[in-house]
Parts: sequence; structure tokens; C-alpha cells
Amino acid sequence: MQAQPSNPVVLVTGAARRIGAEVARHLHALGSDVVVHYRRSAAEADGLVSALEAARAGSALAVAGDLSQAAECARVVEAAARWKGRLDALVNNASTFYRTPIGSIDERQWTELVDGNLKAALFTSQAAVPWLRAHGGAIVNVCDVHTERPLPQFSVYSAAKAGMVALTRALALELAPRVRVNAVAPGSLDWPEHVVFGEAERRAKLEAIPLGRLGTGQDIARAVAFLISGNDYVTGHVLAVDGGASLASR
Repeated sequence: MQAQPSNPVVLVTGAARRIGAEVARHLHALGSDVVVHYRRSAAEADGLVSALEAARAGSALAVAGDLSQAAECARVVEAAARWKGRLDALVNNASTFYRTPIGSIDERQWTELVDGNLKAALFTSQAAVPWLRAHGGAIVNVCDVHTERPLPQFSVYSAAKAGMVALTRALALELAPRVRVNAVAPGSLDWPEHVVFGEAERRAKLEAIPLGRLGTGQDIARAVAFLISGNDYVTGHVLAVDGGASLASR
């Protein structure tokens, strides 16, 4: 009897909550087996994996790791790839996000924000490349539209995400033709719990969106799925998912 081909395996970093969890759910619903990476949110990651496993047994795995450390990036990728003996896609979603008003920035904040965004994406991608090449895989980096229109008081975060855009384009050239590398740049999403925007600031952001609503994790998840498997002739592209806000600001 001929062996049945296994499902594609996707590693989603920072997948326990919010955007990452929606990406993991969506890719799983499309037939991928999903590795849910998390740093501290063990209960949320385990709950998500349990739900995915209930829908399809043997289809989800949780892996913990601090991706600000290069060795941990390699360990997480190795655990993901060894699970089913393959890795078909990597979604670099893990992120650190907080205000850094100029005049108050210190090296700790720089390290946290650059390591939690750019360094994590670089070293996780590097570790994944040999596995992705074996299956003609894809990398999708979750960036931010504010690399083009930086938010005041978020200069370090904006610089780190801009680095991820440059990394996306550089890797797209270096890894072609076997591995495609793209990015999704979300606009304003459902408000993060830990970042307090004033009512006037929230209203201004919403009024600047031509489609008239905030984005959701599902909006980002659909874009990620498209860049993984919806079109194999796209690489080095940054797809803005912002309801048209970037057009309105020009």
C-alpha cells in the first residue's frame, strides 16, 4: 500500500494569542498541521492546541521558547521540524510592542524590541531554511504598516519592524527559487490590551481607515495563507492589510 502524503507543517511563532492564534487556526482549517510557538502564554497555547487536536487528532503541537536568543530559535525550529519530519512554512509573528518616547529610550528597551522582532525573525528563518528548501517552502514575516508611517513614540519598534521588511526582501533574493519570502503589514487592529490609546487617538485612527473598521486577526490570517500557498509566483512582497489607511495618509 502506498504511503499517504503527510499534511504540510507550519510553524507560527507567537501563536498562543491574538494574530498568531488566528493564523494558526486558519492554516489548520485549510489542512496544515500547526506548531504553536509561545514564550510565556502556556495556558493559552495548550488550550489552542487542545482545540485543534479535537478537530483533527495529531495535527497540533505547542513548543515554548524565548526567540530573543539565537540558540532558542534553532531549538524551536528543530522541535517543529522533527515532529513530523518536515517543515513547509514559517510565520514569524512573535513580536514585542510598546512605546519608547525619545529621551527615555535605554539599551534594555532597544534590546527587547529589536531582539523580540528582528533578531527573532532572522535566526528563526535561518534555522528553518534547510527544512523549507527540502519542500519548496515559504516564510511570511508579520511586519507593520508603520514602518512606512511611523507612530510617534514608537521609534524603536518601528525601526525593528522596518528591519524585518529589509530582511524579507534580502532573504527573498537569497533563498529563491526554492523558498519564497514575503511579509504581511497589518494596519490598526483590535486594540492590544497592554497599549493604552486615548479615546481621541482611537477615534482618529478609525476615521483614517477608508473601509471604516479596524482589522482583525482573521484579516491577517487570510493574507498569510495567500502568501504561503495561494500564489507561488510572489516573493519579496510586503502586503499591506490596513483597510486602505496607507492610501488615505498619502
